[in-house]
Amino acid sequence: MSMQTKVRAADNSPKLHAGLSQRQISMMGLGGAIGAGLFIGSGQAISIAGPAVLLSYLIAGTVVIVIMSMLAEMVAADPSSGAFSTFAHKAMGSSAGSTVGWLYWIQLVVVIAAEATGAAAIVAAWFPGFPQWTWVLGFVVLFTGANLLGVGNYGKFEFWFAFIKVAAIIAFLAVGALVLFGIIPTDAPVGLANLASHGGFAPAGLTGIAAALLIVIFSFGGTEVVSIAAAESDDPQGNIKRTIKSVMMRIMFFYLGSIIVIVAILPWNTPSIVDGPFSAVLGVLNVPGVELLMSAVVVIALLSAMNANIYGASRMLYSLGTRKMAPRSVTHVTGKGVPAKAVLSSVAFSFIAVGLNWIWPDAVMPILLNVVGSTIIVIWCFIAVTQYILRRRAEREGTELPLKLWGFPYLSLATIAMMVLIVCIAMTDAVARTQLLLTLGLTGALWLVSKALRLGAATHQR
Repeated sequence: MSMQTKVRAADNSPKLHAGLSQRQISMMGLGGAIGAGLFIGSGQAISIAGPAVLLSYLIAGTVVIVIMSMLAEMVAADPSSGAFSTFAHKAMGSSAGSTVGWLYWIQLVVVIAAEATGAAAIVAAWFPGFPQWTWVLGFVVLFTGANLLGVGNYGKFEFWFAFIKVAAIIAFLAVGALVLFGIIPTDAPVGLANLASHGGFAPAGLTGIAAALLIVIFSFGGTEVVSIAAAESDDPQGNIKRTIKSVMMRIMFFYLGSIIVIVAILPWNTPSIVDGPFSAVLGVLNVPGVELLMSAVVVIALLSAMNANIYGASRMLYSLGTRKMAPRSVTHVTGKGVPAKAVLSSVAFSFIAVGLNWIWPDAVMPILLNVVGSTIIVIWCFIAVTQYILRRRAEREGTELPLKLWGFPYLSLATIAMMVLIVCIAMTDAVARTQLLLTLGLTGALWLVSKALRLGAATHQR
């Protein structure tokens, strides 16, 4: 039997298949971070901070590299489909593990609905003869099927989606370099002058950099799926180690490189940057069909994220089930190693969200997205605190870890402090404050429910 078809137990539970290769996991790491947040969201960040948005990306990129390194340390020591939920369980108890697991799952099922709706809206504009709901249905059925056919099929879909996104970024960087070196002429002046003109490098000062940081942080959401996928790979320890080392620096290069190209070619206050910075740059170069091209890339980014989120949601729900934090039925695994009921349950809730969005288009989805809007901040806080506790415990017990975060404990404490600072910054922004308070409210509710269920179970056992 080959390593690709060996079966691995996750969470000492029904068996998942080790069907993901190191190449697929690496591309998943890249693809998870390169999404609509970069292709569209970066424009809003640039419009807020100006060229100084580079500092926002540098800070956020550094934080995500450390967070992913923390995850890598824990995954290498104990590969698990529950990833950070399982680790929080071990570090802080079952209530912490249940809370972060359910918080992550709720976020994903809401985002799956939003991504399917967003991609369908773009494609429906290309083919007006087909109503938008048919595209939503088609996308959900397609990627549900891909996930039900086995983790290898999910990996193949995600590999090629990520490949297309990475290729688009590389092509953009290549064109940008040719423009900046004067090989491709433009009508407007380009170069470092644009970084200092129009109000200077930081026209909005530290306030603008901090406000842009909130937007940038959310654009990195999705990278954590690698820690879940590692449990279904042929070599979890080796794969997570190689993935973190190679992928995270490439992500920094792609993000910072893209932003440098944008703010060097166009003045940061160009109106079209807000709607689509990549389209704006290619537009001034008179690239034919640029709007259709970038729309296609955004659709691919949305569908890639949707595919990854169906996978991540199903594995997290499966893991919660194996730890008796979700109905036991979701732990059922098919002969292909797929937690089918967990996949279908996750997609079913997304269908409900899509249906409610059609009935009340201006109410349901905005509220749901606001409630889960700051989950990435809460989850990263859980990860940082969990790593600190488990690393301290390992050192105290003399446990040798196969992979270690360098700079411990100082880097871990600095990261926790940085996450607290990000929370404080979010509280100064009206929109971010609303999202954060709603997410914290959901987190608190999940914690209380977990505590109540544990108390009820303990009383029943007596």
